[in-house]
Amino acid sequence: MAIKHFLQLNDLTGDELNHIFERTRWIKEQFKSYQQYWPLTDRTLVMIFEKASTRTRLSFEAGMQQLGGSAIYLNTRDSQLGRGEPVEDAAQVISRMSDIVMIRTFEQEIIERFAANSRVPVINGLTNEYHPCQILADIYTFIEHRGPIKGKTVAWIGDSNNVCNTWLQAAEVFDFNVHVSTPPGYEVEPERANLYGTDHYEEFEDPMEAARDADLVTTDVWTSMGFEAENEERRRDFQDWQVDVDMMRIAGKDSLFMHCLPAHRGEEVAADVIDGPQSVVWDEAENRLHVQKALMEYLLLGKVLDQQY
Repeated sequence: MAIKHFLQLNDLTGDELNHIFERTRWIKEQFKSYQQYWPLTDRTLVMIFEKASTRTRLSFEAGMQQLGGSAIYLNTRDSQLGRGEPVEDAAQVISRMSDIVMIRTFEQEIIERFAANSRVPVINGLTNEYHPCQILADIYTFIEHRGPIKGKTVAWIGDSNNVCNTWLQAAEVFDFNVHVSTPPGYEVEPERANLYGTDHYEEFEDPMEAARDADLVTTDVWTSMGFEAENEERRRDFQDWQVDVDMMRIAGKDSLFMHCLPAHRGEEVAADVIDGPQSVVWDEAENRLHVQKALMEYLLLGKVLDQQY
């Protein structure tokens, strides 16, 4: 099978992503019923971290082990990448000693350069521009709770960051709508989101109007990694963009709340929302594990039928 990378969500087609969701359901069922499923025996995942992580490391490392393979953690501070080795050279070496690579880094260009020189699939664990594995988990979580996302409305409240950009890509692939509300100066940049001529999102000055009748309300921290110097300024700019009980009431009683975590209660989300009955953040967090297992299975083995293993 030709090498496939997952650097942006739209690197895979809707059919491929729907297959991954179906495999996620089956793989999760095996996990919950304590059934061993080891399709990746003797396969090795290398995880390269330039940005700190909890959920990304845990979900990929545990996931690879649960599929029968092994995972190796590399931090750029502790490798030659941190001492100036060219990304292209590192890709040549690492991809000769492993079967699949996950990278969590800053600029998207870094992971694009690595993938261009890799002999094995490369997965984007997060960059400044995109967070495709997170949105896979988010959409799968929505499907678990509410069924197909096609035609639904997602309200994004807050910073137009990498998670927001990936939601916008997902809307194109799965044919749903995104209502985006950001403070002035933090609006969506279509070219940064790799969107051109899309009609699947609408921007709102008023976050309450963005959330009105939404099927899902979601947000992220006001200050993403790499922007810590702007923290005080952002806290002032974003103070009216908190997801609170009033906003969820406008969205409707059947609306779900999601957050990619970690969350700052009292800033981007009120405690009684993230800990309330409409929140599915813990299912969302767990589903990173299962959807990434299905993703690695697909990138390494192609479309798998249950009875093959």
